[in-house]
Amino acid sequence: MMATRAQQRTDRAEPGRSGDPGRDFEFTSADFARIRELIHRSAGISLSDHKRDMAYSRLARRLRARGLDSFKQYLDQLEQENDPAEWEAFTNALTTNLTAFFREAHHFPLLADFIKTRSTPLAVWCSAASTGEEPYSIAMTLIEALGDHAARNVTVLGTDIDTQVLAKAEAGMYQFDQVKHLSQERLKRFFLKGTGAHAGLVKVRPEVRAMIRFQQLNLTDRDYQLQAQQFDAIFCRNVMIYFDKPTQAQVLQRFEPLMKSGGLLFAGHSENFTYVTQSFRLRGQTVYELTRDGGGARGATRGTAQGTQGARATSGVPA
Repeated sequence: MMATRAQQRTDRAEPGRSGDPGRDFEFTSADFARIRELIHRSAGISLSDHKRDMAYSRLARRLRARGLDSFKQYLDQLEQENDPAEWEAFTNALTTNLTAFFREAHHFPLLADFIKTRSTPLAVWCSAASTGEEPYSIAMTLIEALGDHAARNVTVLGTDIDTQVLAKAEAGMYQFDQVKHLSQERLKRFFLKGTGAHAGLVKVRPEVRAMIRFQQLNLTDRDYQLQAQQFDAIFCRNVMIYFDKPTQAQVLQRFEPLMKSGGLLFAGHSENFTYVTQSFRLRGQTVYELTRDGGGARGATRGTAQGTQGARATSGVPA
């Protein structure tokens, strides 16, 4: 059987097509500009100029998978067909998820002390769950702070825009190297060690997993459809730096009615919301406190940003 043109391209480069000897497809400035506009529209992400090579390498896989010959052809089909599955693949391709258990560790003792002062039932939202390390770290912190029984009155919501990483988060299975820095006490309390075919792996214990609900959500959607729930704390770390200022303001506005009075917002180490909103005041290192009463007008969750075109999902970030 003859190989398809797309298959042939995976076997050898065609140096003359793009002016770059290492590329299979022509990739023009117009193509990249169009990709930047589409990912901003669908996920609120602002791709910088230095992400051009990343965009090419990630989306070239989609061209090969679909047997297409050019980026223009792919982007034309993406917009004209408006296929939710392909929009999802497009978004997933342009986001990556850098995470680890107890990353930015100073936040977790603050969460533990804060949560002890709150009335049950308690709820925490991890709005960029990635492959699950952050929401599981939150759940473990709550168990350590409140005890196994008290933790039954706590729920953790983990959301992300990337469906592939959410599937990994749901499974709760990790390489041992990803948890080897944790204390022996935490390893024994919160993980099961794999044996046989699963040697070298660990799995989050069912009682920890049961505390967390994972779902797909896009922070740039006009309506998060979470109006029935309010949170004591929201983790939105290392996501906002990839949004422009208007999008940041819209996201923060949507957070307000979803937070209980005095709720905390945890940001990433290089994020600063002081000049974006007056509704949150800095309380500690990249930790903000809601200054207005929670439960404001529900309509505040409906911002002016564009919703996704098919990729209904919270946010991974560009590589």
